[in-house]
Amino acid sequence: MPSLDMLLLAPLGSITALIFAGYLTMMILKKDEGTPKMKEIAQAVRVGSRAYLKRQYTGVAIFFAVVFFILLWLVFKGYLVIFVPFAFLTGGLFSGLSGFIGMTIATQASNRTTAASEISLNSGLRVAFSSGAVMGLTVVGLGLLDLSIWYYFLDWYYSTHAIPIGADKITAITSTMLCFGMGASSQALFARVGGGIFTKAADVGADLVGKVEAGIPEDDPRNPAVIADNVGDNVGDVAGMGADLYESYVGSIVATAALGVAAGLGIKGVTVPLVMAAVGVLASIIGTFFVRCGEEASQNVLLKALRKGVFISAAIVAVSSFFLIKHTLGIEHIGVYYSVIAGLLAGVVIGLATEYYTSSSFSPTKSIAQAALTGPATVIIAGISVGMMSTAIPVLIVGAAILASFFLSGGAANFNAGLYGVGISAVGMLSTLGITLATDAYGPVADNAGGNAEMAGLPKEVRKRTDALDSLGNTTAATGKGFAIGSAALTALALIAAYKEQVVLFGKDMTLSLMNPNVLVGLFIGGMLPFLFCSMTMRAVGRAAGKIVVEVRRQFAEITGLMEGKAKPDYARCVTIATIAAQQEMIAPSLLAIVAPILVGIFIGVEAQAGLLIGSLVCGFVLAVMMANSGGAWDNAKKYIEEGNYEGKGSIAHKASVVGDTVGDPFKDTSGPSLNILIKLMSMVSIVFASFVISNTFFK
Repeated sequence: MPSLDMLLLAPLGSITALIFAGYLTMMILKKDEGTPKMKEIAQAVRVGSRAYLKRQYTGVAIFFAVVFFILLWLVFKGYLVIFVPFAFLTGGLFSGLSGFIGMTIATQASNRTTAASEISLNSGLRVAFSSGAVMGLTVVGLGLLDLSIWYYFLDWYYSTHAIPIGADKITAITSTMLCFGMGASSQALFARVGGGIFTKAADVGADLVGKVEAGIPEDDPRNPAVIADNVGDNVGDVAGMGADLYESYVGSIVATAALGVAAGLGIKGVTVPLVMAAVGVLASIIGTFFVRCGEEASQNVLLKALRKGVFISAAIVAVSSFFLIKHTLGIEHIGVYYSVIAGLLAGVVIGLATEYYTSSSFSPTKSIAQAALTGPATVIIAGISVGMMSTAIPVLIVGAAILASFFLSGGAANFNAGLYGVGISAVGMLSTLGITLATDAYGPVADNAGGNAEMAGLPKEVRKRTDALDSLGNTTAATGKGFAIGSAALTALALIAAYKEQVVLFGKDMTLSLMNPNVLVGLFIGGMLPFLFCSMTMRAVGRAAGKIVVEVRRQFAEITGLMEGKAKPDYARCVTIATIAAQQEMIAPSLLAIVAPILVGIFIGVEAQAGLLIGSLVCGFVLAVMMANSGGAWDNAKKYIEEGNYEGKGSIAHKASVVGDTVGDPFKDTSGPSLNILIKLMSMVSIVFASFVISNTFFK
């Protein structure tokens, strides 16, 4: 059968991605590590990062064990098929593994990026970007591998064993595969929240005491929190981001596959998203070869270098998808192809809009820098207003992509076909994740490289080059977050549709009229949850940062000769404080995402549960965009001043901008990005526990 033969491209694509990631890793490890001092600094960051992840994974393992036995109990009671608990485990395992591999390579690449930057700007860019590409290709490689293993195993199993009552073979396969997304989402939320709390607590503590109070430069080796800050870049912005986009990637594919079956496309509907992801792997690999730059250390030149790779990858997917869809679904379903284009274009436009609102090359961020002339209060006002304004374009673009995807796929005649088109647009947006994530994950490597240059006392020319890479990294990180949020909105919508299909599969009708009070109550609760979640994570960062501030002040006061550079600070103490605080603080907000949809479903009903998912999607999407862009703009406004504008470093404007940046840190790196996972995890939990909720709700 042609579609079955084409499905082999999925495991082949995954293996190709992992092989190329291995090749890039070998190339990175062959690079010069620099001076003994540079090696020592990098090793300290490496040890701290591994220690943090070891402690985090130990705690998360306990959570997974508890949920595994809960799911086994539900299997025993007849609510789930036997594979769901194991799918949950593999989803979490592969998500955590992708983050761990990405972080490991990032910590190996930072000092090598510094050493390469001594040679040229392009050399530094290539090492840092190659490290990001390892992260991106590992995520897509492991994601496709996990999907392929489960698909072929379930296909074999249901060919020789009984199929669950009320389902055919392909429906049984896709409904089971939906469940491993819950494991990936759970791991991603712990990684994002825990890593985000760690990195921003260390960053805020280092900036407030080091820059503002002590007046020493960023990444100054006298600052006791400087190693913790660099560790945080890796555990939050690399491991956390990798786990985040892993679950977005696999979530969009499994939700779209399930919707394809509901639309009556059968195995062909499953083939398209899986093979499109495989095509995206090859396109991403090709795109990496086009990322090069000259010696002009400006953001525009560097941005063009990264854009070239991303745009070439997107163009390859755009062309290849036409032939894939025509061959698999037939010319009568060619409208699905236009859904792919809608998703690709939406991703590009959201990225450009995010760049406009967060890059110091444009007026919004420059206006925040100008506001710093009159103090911290006006910086905060300007940053929040820019973030709020920046929500308009992404919301309109995602709305246009949803409408275009739905109707171009035949939604007017077949509602499920339209929903399949929406899912395909999410897959299209994420198909080039291998290179898109590379442009994001390279940022923390460049940031660590700058810190390494500063602490190792390298010439100013090296720091100038790493600062150029770091400044670009802030913009690409903001662009990556905008991309992640946009894809999360489309993926979450596909997951909500898949949840509705799952409820119907279990024999329960749903009335989602806005006149239904249960739906309205669910909408209100869902709209509130992102704000409650952000409150919990922001307060967690504040408490953890407070502990770092106290410790840094103590060391400045008690360690004789520290400020004169004659004594060495206790870096490990700050790493330990941030680690313990992050592990303690991440539990409550993470559990909120798991418990809330189940309780609403049981006490108010599945209509309220669906309302909760919709309300959290709408509010969570807008709030995430606003927080990510405010934070990115504050950060780049500070860097714009540090480049010499408005009297430069040490000026009143600079100190005010540092305050704005410290507020923006948890906005853009803890609360905002975690909302992506919150809205998808609640959908995944609702899908997995659908049968249990239907059987035990108070509203039969």
